[in-house]
Amino acid sequence: MNMETTTPFRPGHLPEQVAFDRKELGVILTLYGRMVAAGEWRDYGISCLREVAVFSIFRRTAESPLYKIEKRPKLRHKQGMYCVIGMDGQILKRGQDLKAVLRVLERKLIRAVE
Repeated sequence: MNMETTTPFRPGHLPEQVAFDRKELGVILTLYGRMVAAGEWRDYGISCLREVAVFSIFRRTAESPLYKIEKRPKLRHKQGMYCVIGMDGQILKRGQDLKAVLRVLERKLIRAVE
């Protein structure tokens, strides 16, 4: 039995689990690192579920997340597959380009540094 068996990607077929790829994680973790250095964020968590991947950002470990960055591939042709959700559940930004969506959080970094 081949140990490297994977389900091939087929157009129109979603994988059994949604995850952030290396490039997406690089973009997210670059922002995360800058916010940690500014003293704004302290912890994160990643959840990979059937329809959504979530990067949760915490000020303190025991709290609920300040922000959630979600990837929902089913919405890629509609509102965009990336979104940033605030602590209160409000969608702060949604779109196709992850860097553009994360700009809503970069503005908070600029305010924190000032």
